[in-house]
Amino acid sequence: MALRVEHDIFLVRQRGREVAAAVGLEHQDQVRLATALSEVARDLLRSVAGADVTFAVDLDARTGRQLLRVDLAPARPLPGGRYEPQSGAVARLVDMLGVTGQGGDTVVRMSRRLPAHAPALTPERLAELRAELADNAPGTALDELAAQNAQLISALDEVRSQRDELAVLNAELQETNHGVMALYNQLTEELEETNRGVVALYAELDEKSAQLRAASESKSRFLANVSHELRAPVTAIIGLARLLADSASDPLTAEQARQVGLIRSSATDLLTLVNELLDLAKAESGRLEPNWTEVDLRGVFGQLRGTLRALSNRPEVELVVEEPPAPATVRSDEVLLAQVLRNLLHNGLKFTERGEVRLRAERQDDHWSLSVSDTGVGVPPELHERIFEEFYQVPGTTRVGGTGLGLPYARRLVTLLGGTLELTSAPGRGSVFTVVLPSGGA
Repeated sequence: MALRVEHDIFLVRQRGREVAAAVGLEHQDQVRLATALSEVARDLLRSVAGADVTFAVDLDARTGRQLLRVDLAPARPLPGGRYEPQSGAVARLVDMLGVTGQGGDTVVRMSRRLPAHAPALTPERLAELRAELADNAPGTALDELAAQNAQLISALDEVRSQRDELAVLNAELQETNHGVMALYNQLTEELEETNRGVVALYAELDEKSAQLRAASESKSRFLANVSHELRAPVTAIIGLARLLADSASDPLTAEQARQVGLIRSSATDLLTLVNELLDLAKAESGRLEPNWTEVDLRGVFGQLRGTLRALSNRPEVELVVEEPPAPATVRSDEVLLAQVLRNLLHNGLKFTERGEVRLRAERQDDHWSLSVSDTGVGVPPELHERIFEEFYQVPGTTRVGGTGLGLPYARRLVTLLGGTLELTSAPGRGSVFTVVLPSGGA
């Protein structure tokens, strides 16, 4: 098309809209392209003698999508060799607007990408479009002005509709904001109330913790004092009973000897209870400090084998102490470790009527596993943790004797040595107490 006079602006706009519709651009994009084309045409007529307008279908080099390209080749070079639209809004109506060189000429070029769903424009289809557009007689300026006014009215209606929708959305948003603020205030009040409750609960917990610590310290002091005060008279009773039963003393009747034996046995049991209470009080008060040394397990096992074999007064029960695998060294406290194992072996011998009590050691990576197993009555699973409570004894075993303090004390000592004491047992299948200690100590 030739752009020479003002009237041609309307024709270029009309033809631009028709071409845009023919290649598949949507209605709004048709209006945008036609508007941009008329504005650029008007600017060119103010600065040059006119231009030739060419419509072409091209491919976008970046995306590979088809686009509609419009070139306006001025009749004479542009001032400064560059085109700048009078309004910056014109460039926003199309995908690209600028000046390019073509065959030594300066050309104003604009383009608009075709939608992805637009039908492919084959050479045959383009030929059909050219023929259809050629048959369309150009309208008058009044016709184009009427079409432009209709488009403007449509755009105004759309803007008004969008404005109304925006007003409704703003009202809904404002109402939502009121609800959110009300909910936020409510949640804030509830959170503050909860915080006050949490602070009060923490204060109460701190107070209860302080009371519990004080009670624990009082109990430990009480146990220590009572145990200490009882040891002397109980020891004296045992000594007097031994003197009475001594052959060098006046002879006793059989009944008197039996009663003195009962006194001595009861006093010995009481002294055992006092000693265990004193040991437990020391452990709870934190006054026990391990003496860390390299302990040879072979020496500890040999000592236990010799001392406890004398306590195994049942021929039906065999005490087996296996030799630890070399190198049998662990960093620990020899006295406390021996006390723990002696306690576990003594318990096994006491509660096993036939079979064996076995002590064995096994090295596993960076720790030692020392296990004491027996073939005794066993412990139900629900009581596995309760037997480590102070003064608790499994129902049905009280006839064997004991204070219920040995296992709690043993677990405290193992914890002090940096290890754990666990139980695996079932009724009728015996028990396995396992002491797990780090090979390098705590």
